Amino acid sequence: MGAPITVATGHFEDLVAIGLDRLLSDDSSLRLVARDVAWERLEDVLGEHGPAVVVLNFGSLPSIAALRALLRTHADTRVVVLANRPSGTECNQLLAFGVSACMSKETQGRDVIHSIHLASRGMHLAPRASILGSTPEFPELAGPDLLTAREGDVLELLQKGRTNAQIAQELTIGMETVRTHARNIYRKLGISSRRELALLAR
Repeated sequence: MGAPITVATGHFEDLVAIGLDRLLSDDSSLRLVARDVAWERLEDVLGEHGPAVVVLNFGSLPSIAALRALLRTHADTRVVVLANRPSGTECNQLLAFGVSACMSKETQGRDVIHSIHLASRGMHLAPRASILGSTPEFPELAGPDLLTAREGDVLELLQKGRTNAQIAQELTIGMETVRTHARNIYRKLGISSRRELALLAR
Protein backbone atom coordinates (compact mmCIF):
# COMPACT_ATOMS: atom_id res chain seq x y z
CA MET A 1 0.00 0.00 0.00
CA GLY A 2 1.32 3.44 -0.95
CA ALA A 3 1.55 6.57 1.14
CA PRO A 4 -1.81 7.97 2.24
CA ILE A 5 -3.41 10.81 0.30
CA THR A 6 -2.99 14.04 2.25
CA VAL A 7 -6.16 16.10 2.66
CA ALA A 8 -7.02 19.50 4.11
CA THR A 9 -10.52 20.83 4.74
CA GLY A 10 -11.85 24.35 4.71
CA HIS A 11 -14.30 25.82 7.18
CA PHE A 12 -17.70 24.10 7.25
CA GLU A 13 -20.78 24.25 9.45
CA ASP A 14 -20.30 22.20 12.64
CA LEU A 15 -22.34 19.15 11.63
CA VAL A 16 -20.79 18.98 8.15
CA ALA A 17 -17.30 19.43 9.60
CA ILE A 18 -17.84 16.60 12.11
CA GLY A 19 -19.17 14.29 9.41
CA LEU A 20 -16.31 15.13 7.07
CA ASP A 21 -13.71 14.51 9.79
CA ARG A 22 -15.29 11.13 10.53
CA LEU A 23 -15.35 10.16 6.85
CA LEU A 24 -11.69 11.04 6.40
CA SER A 25 -10.54 9.32 9.59
CA ASP A 26 -12.39 6.12 8.65
CA ASP A 27 -10.41 5.79 5.40
CA SER A 28 -6.89 4.54 6.15
CA SER A 29 -5.69 5.64 2.70
CA LEU A 30 -6.36 9.29 3.58
CA ARG A 31 -4.47 11.49 6.05
CA LEU A 32 -5.95 14.76 7.29
CA VAL A 33 -3.14 17.31 7.55
CA ALA A 34 -5.26 20.39 8.34
CA ARG A 35 -8.93 20.85 9.21
CA ASP A 36 -11.43 23.69 9.50
CA VAL A 37 -9.13 26.13 7.72
CA ALA A 38 -10.59 29.61 7.23
CA TRP A 39 -10.19 31.05 3.73
CA GLU A 40 -7.86 33.76 5.04
CA ARG A 41 -5.42 31.07 6.27
CA LEU A 42 -5.79 28.68 3.36
CA GLU A 43 -2.90 30.05 1.31
CA ASP A 44 -0.48 29.57 4.22
CA VAL A 45 -1.80 26.09 5.05
CA LEU A 46 -1.48 24.91 1.46
CA GLY A 47 2.03 26.30 1.29
CA GLU A 48 3.03 24.62 4.56
CA HIS A 49 1.40 21.20 4.12
CA GLY A 50 0.98 20.90 0.33
CA PRO A 51 -2.01 18.52 0.59
CA ALA A 52 -2.89 16.44 -2.43
CA VAL A 53 -6.56 17.44 -2.07
CA VAL A 54 -8.38 20.24 -0.29
CA VAL A 55 -12.13 20.06 0.38
CA LEU A 56 -13.75 23.50 0.41
CA ASN A 57 -17.12 24.90 1.38
CA PHE A 58 -18.69 26.81 -1.53
CA GLY A 59 -20.41 29.10 0.98
CA SER A 60 -17.08 30.21 2.46
CA LEU A 61 -15.46 31.19 -0.85
CA PRO A 62 -15.05 34.97 -1.19
CA SER A 63 -15.52 34.64 -4.96
CA ILE A 64 -14.98 32.15 -7.76
CA ALA A 65 -12.25 34.44 -9.10
CA ALA A 66 -10.40 34.12 -5.77
CA LEU A 67 -10.68 30.35 -6.03
CA ARG A 68 -9.27 30.43 -9.55
CA ALA A 69 -6.28 32.47 -8.32
CA LEU A 70 -5.71 29.91 -5.57
CA LEU A 71 -5.83 27.06 -8.09
CA ARG A 72 -3.23 28.79 -10.23
CA THR A 73 -0.90 29.35 -7.27
CA HIS A 74 -1.24 25.78 -5.96
CA ALA A 75 -1.58 23.80 -9.16
CA ASP A 76 -0.49 20.53 -7.49
CA THR A 77 -3.35 20.59 -4.97
CA ARG A 78 -6.69 19.32 -6.26
CA VAL A 79 -9.90 20.93 -5.06
CA VAL A 80 -13.23 19.31 -4.19
CA VAL A 81 -16.05 21.78 -3.51
CA LEU A 82 -19.13 20.94 -1.41
CA ALA A 83 -22.15 23.22 -1.67
CA ASN A 84 -25.65 23.26 -0.22
CA ARG A 85 -27.53 22.79 -3.49
CA PRO A 86 -25.16 23.62 -6.35
CA SER A 87 -26.74 24.36 -9.70
CA GLY A 88 -25.41 22.91 -12.91
CA THR A 89 -24.23 26.36 -13.93
CA GLU A 90 -22.24 26.83 -10.73
CA CYS A 91 -20.62 23.41 -11.11
CA ASN A 92 -19.83 24.09 -14.77
CA GLN A 93 -17.98 27.25 -13.87
CA LEU A 94 -16.08 25.67 -10.97
CA LEU A 95 -15.03 22.71 -13.10
CA ALA A 96 -14.04 25.03 -15.93
CA PHE A 97 -11.72 26.85 -13.55
CA GLY A 98 -10.00 23.62 -12.52
CA VAL A 99 -11.97 22.28 -9.55
CA SER A 100 -11.90 18.47 -9.57
CA ALA A 101 -15.42 17.93 -8.21
CA CYS A 102 -18.46 20.00 -7.28
CA MET A 103 -20.92 18.14 -5.07
CA SER A 104 -23.92 18.69 -2.85
CA LYS A 105 -23.42 18.44 0.90
CA GLU A 106 -26.26 15.93 0.78
CA THR A 107 -24.09 13.55 -1.26
CA GLN A 108 -23.47 10.18 0.36
CA GLY A 109 -20.19 9.86 2.21
CA ARG A 110 -18.78 7.15 -0.02
CA ASP A 111 -19.23 9.44 -3.07
CA VAL A 112 -17.36 12.27 -1.33
CA ILE A 113 -14.50 9.88 -0.50
CA HIS A 114 -14.59 8.58 -4.08
CA SER A 115 -14.29 12.13 -5.41
CA ILE A 116 -11.25 12.77 -3.18
CA HIS A 117 -9.53 9.64 -4.48
CA LEU A 118 -10.29 10.60 -8.09
CA ALA A 119 -9.14 14.16 -7.52
CA SER A 120 -5.84 12.95 -6.06
CA ARG A 121 -5.19 11.15 -9.34
CA GLY A 122 -5.90 14.28 -11.38
CA MET A 123 -9.35 13.15 -12.48
CA HIS A 124 -12.58 15.16 -12.52
CA LEU A 125 -15.98 14.11 -11.31
CA ALA A 126 -18.73 15.56 -13.50
CA PRO A 127 -21.93 16.41 -11.61
CA ARG A 128 -25.03 14.34 -12.20
CA ALA A 129 -28.58 14.85 -11.00
CA SER A 130 -27.95 12.32 -8.21
CA ILE A 131 -25.02 14.40 -6.98
CA LEU A 132 -26.56 17.84 -7.42
CA GLY A 133 -29.88 16.84 -5.99
CA SER A 134 -33.03 16.52 -8.04
CA THR A 135 -34.27 19.92 -9.13
CA PRO A 136 -36.81 20.96 -11.76
CA GLU A 137 -34.15 23.14 -13.37
CA PHE A 138 -31.73 20.23 -13.88
CA PRO A 139 -33.84 17.04 -13.96
CA GLU A 140 -31.39 15.03 -16.09
CA LEU A 141 -28.07 16.82 -15.88
CA ALA A 142 -25.54 14.49 -17.47
CA GLY A 143 -22.44 16.58 -16.85
CA PRO A 144 -20.83 19.90 -17.66
CA ASP A 145 -19.80 21.21 -21.04
CA LEU A 146 -16.40 22.40 -19.88
CA LEU A 147 -14.88 25.69 -20.95
CA THR A 148 -11.56 25.66 -22.74
CA ALA A 149 -8.57 27.37 -21.13
CA ARG A 150 -8.98 30.36 -23.46
CA GLU A 151 -12.70 30.60 -22.70
CA GLY A 152 -11.75 30.61 -19.02
CA ASP A 153 -9.48 33.61 -19.67
CA VAL A 154 -12.28 35.44 -21.50
CA LEU A 155 -14.76 34.53 -18.76
CA GLU A 156 -12.53 36.00 -16.07
CA LEU A 157 -12.25 39.29 -17.97
CA LEU A 158 -16.00 39.38 -18.68
CA GLN A 159 -16.62 39.00 -14.96
CA LYS A 160 -14.30 41.95 -14.34
CA GLY A 161 -16.53 44.07 -16.58
CA ARG A 162 -14.11 44.41 -19.50
CA THR A 163 -15.54 45.33 -22.89
CA ASN A 164 -15.00 43.09 -25.92
CA ALA A 165 -12.44 45.57 -27.24
CA GLN A 166 -10.53 45.53 -23.94
CA ILE A 167 -10.57 41.73 -23.86
CA ALA A 168 -9.33 41.54 -27.45
CA GLN A 169 -6.47 43.90 -26.63
CA GLU A 170 -5.52 42.17 -23.36
CA LEU A 171 -5.53 38.66 -24.85
CA THR A 172 -4.19 39.75 -28.27
CA ILE A 173 -7.09 38.23 -30.20
CA GLY A 174 -9.62 39.60 -32.67
CA MET A 175 -12.97 41.13 -31.72
CA GLU A 176 -14.91 38.40 -33.55
CA THR A 177 -12.92 35.77 -31.65
CA VAL A 178 -13.94 37.43 -28.38
CA ARG A 179 -17.59 37.39 -29.48
CA THR A 180 -17.33 33.71 -30.41
CA HIS A 181 -15.76 32.85 -27.06
CA ALA A 182 -18.44 34.86 -25.24
CA ARG A 183 -21.26 33.05 -27.07
CA ASN A 184 -19.68 29.68 -26.23
CA ILE A 185 -19.25 30.67 -22.58
CA TYR A 186 -22.89 31.78 -22.25
CA ARG A 187 -24.10 28.56 -23.87
CA LYS A 188 -21.94 26.32 -21.69
CA LEU A 189 -22.90 28.13 -18.49
CA GLY A 190 -26.58 28.12 -19.41
CA ILE A 191 -26.96 31.90 -19.52
CA SER A 192 -27.68 34.41 -22.28
CA SER A 193 -26.19 37.78 -21.35
CA ARG A 194 -23.51 39.68 -19.46
CA ARG A 195 -26.15 40.69 -16.94
CA GLU A 196 -26.84 37.05 -16.10
CA LEU A 197 -23.09 36.43 -15.91
CA ALA A 198 -22.73 39.28 -13.39
CA LEU A 199 -25.54 37.80 -11.29
CA LEU A 200 -23.90 34.37 -11.44
CA ALA A 201 -20.56 35.81 -10.34
CA ARG A 202 -22.21 37.44 -7.32
